[in-house]
Amino acid sequence: METESLFVPRPPRPIRRKVAKAKRRGTSNNECVQLLEQIAKNTSLRIERDLKRDEMDVAREEAFVIQQQKAQEKDMDDREMKIMAMDTSHMSLETKAYWKLRRRDVMRRKLFHDDEPSNTDWLNDENH
Repeated sequence: METESLFVPRPPRPIRRKVAKAKRRGTSNNECVQLLEQIAKNTSLRIERDLKRDEMDVAREEAFVIQQQKAQEKDMDDREMKIMAMDTSHMSLETKAYWKLRRRDVMRRKLFHDDEPSNTDWLNDENH
């Protein structure tokens, strides 16, 4: 029975100061390396996310510009149709002349794909 009491495990000895410091120092270096690696990984992920967001913003802006251009073209077509359909039979001479110039501008833009207002008398309506 006495032999059984000899094999009872003893509690572990406390760690000495120098050994404890050495363990902390070794752990902190390893932790610093891990922390720096995690920071680098997070930074690269953030950069990728920002690039994707920028690309999406550019695509969204391009789509918006295209949509605005289509809306402007439709609005221009509507205005041109109103100008061409204007009945000038009941208008004064000055008003008729104004609408005649506006029609010339519309015709010039449609025929020559030009967006500038007309300041020349290339389309003579004296015969009409």
